[in-house]
Amino acid sequence: MPQVLKGFLIFLCILQLCLVPQRWKSNTNLVAAQRGLSEDPCYDAKQRPRYCIPEFFDLALGREVQASGTCGKVPQKLCSYQDPANVTSKRCHICDQSHARTSYPSAYLTDADAQTCWKSDAGVKFPKNVTLTLSLGRRFELVYLSLRFCSPRPESMVMYKSMDHGRTWTPIQYYSTQCRRVYGLPAAAIITKAMEHEASCTDYQTGLKPLTGGLVAFMPLAGRPSARRFEYSPVLQDWVTATDVRVVFSRLHAGRELGMRRKTTFYGVSELQVGGRCKCNGHASRCAATPEGLTCECQHHTTGLNCDRCKAFYHDRPWQRATPSNAHECVACECNLHSHRCRFSMELYVLSGRRSGGICTGCRHNTAGRHCHYCKQGYKRDPGKAITSRRACRPCQCHPVGAISAMCNQTTGQCQCKMGVTGLTCNRCALGFQQSRSAYMPCVRIPEVTTTADSPLVWNTGTECQTYCKPSRGKVHMNLRKYCTKDYVLRAQIVAMEKSGEWCEFTASVSTVYRQRRVPIRRGDQPLWVPEQDLACACLRLQVGRSYLVIANDEQSPDPSRLVLDRNSLALPWRDAWAYKLRRFQQQHRRGKCKDA
Repeated sequence: MPQVLKGFLIFLCILQLCLVPQRWKSNTNLVAAQRGLSEDPCYDAKQRPRYCIPEFFDLALGREVQASGTCGKVPQKLCSYQDPANVTSKRCHICDQSHARTSYPSAYLTDADAQTCWKSDAGVKFPKNVTLTLSLGRRFELVYLSLRFCSPRPESMVMYKSMDHGRTWTPIQYYSTQCRRVYGLPAAAIITKAMEHEASCTDYQTGLKPLTGGLVAFMPLAGRPSARRFEYSPVLQDWVTATDVRVVFSRLHAGRELGMRRKTTFYGVSELQVGGRCKCNGHASRCAATPEGLTCECQHHTTGLNCDRCKAFYHDRPWQRATPSNAHECVACECNLHSHRCRFSMELYVLSGRRSGGICTGCRHNTAGRHCHYCKQGYKRDPGKAITSRRACRPCQCHPVGAISAMCNQTTGQCQCKMGVTGLTCNRCALGFQQSRSAYMPCVRIPEVTTTADSPLVWNTGTECQTYCKPSRGKVHMNLRKYCTKDYVLRAQIVAMEKSGEWCEFTASVSTVYRQRRVPIRRGDQPLWVPEQDLACACLRLQVGRSYLVIANDEQSPDPSRLVLDRNSLALPWRDAWAYKLRRFQQQHRRGKCKDA
């Protein structure tokens, strides 16, 4: 008992401190001003964020309390005893709600007047309960809950809290002279760390004496092993959080304890106090009244009713409750002044070693990337301006014909040029190439001069070539018989040409194979070999950048895997009208028509 009494005296000292927060705050501000410290407790003198909490006050003061039973709806007689040893000390009076002088409403519980008193109906008997319910309006962290009685204290009672505005209730403390019999719990059990979030039962503060003025007080953190490290214990933070509190009086003291025949038949409470502070999660030092109720004045770039989330654009780190060792300030995303919006990615945060997880959204000024730190497609960096400048990215200005796309190198600004095209913006032909009239191949290689022993031969159509082959004129009458006599028929575009001894190697991009050879021809880029003499005598006319219908046999090819065109082959400039006829020949071939041709 001495240990319990010592603990309660400490509680009373704390309670006195709770009742004078304004003077304590004034003195603290005075000392801070004298030392030149920051006026905002959430920041130190160097404006570095630090843990801060709002001051606590009586949450019940002036609030309405819902009582399940109040005397005087029908005038009734209430009696009390001034001295338990003296039967003649009995005093009786009338409770009648129709007269102010004889009514005892629940408003007296929170009017800060110790002389007024709420009284329940007379004739209350076990197991009938009487309930007092107080709605706090928002989430608070409870510091204490106390009741001052103007009748004998109950023999058994329970304190509850709700975290969801009264939808569900959790017991936080049981009081009874018979804990195990009434509530099935041991009396004065030691609270272990595993049961910090569970209610216990005590027979302390349940005695009959005093007959009036008795106190029942509860401190949610008292006796909890982690109380000294409350700010690091999510379990205790949840334990003290409440939106509503409720007190249930379960059992009166029997009259035989008074040595009297009659039993005590009503409960009377002169004062209900709920000490607490706004739940601001260590990010606010003030809780101000607004039309919506008490609201935390959030600091550290937090927002929300309980400062429970980061403000817009401050999502580079995840929100956390502040602690005395770390304020866990919300940090702005790094968007290089090109965006005011961002989102948080836990995956990136973990990959960065828990340093940064913000992703900028809606990058402006032609920028892109997680931090709006590079130029978007079609733009290049201006080396003369900082990345934070609105003009840090300039258009690539790639030539619409000479460039493959509008994209360019972010650093050098070099556009991706087509074959034979050069320049920063792909605006001129490279050395050895000349301009053509084709938008697909704007620059073609200048034809090389082929020579014999004495004189050059360039597209020679003289008598020497006339005996070698019949020059191609680009005219041919295609029929099924000619189609069937050839080893392969395909459509290809000449992409490039390179001389190799007496042969010219063309790079042909095969798009369609209408007749397949024994060694299959695949679509895509394929090497195409042509004897140099066949080109010199114009047996075949091939130009880089143009598409052709190629009709040939494999008999001149020294290697079955290579495509070889010679004077007996055909390479005709492609006409779209041929596609339908070739598809028809292809179908007839599959039906076996080539055997009959």
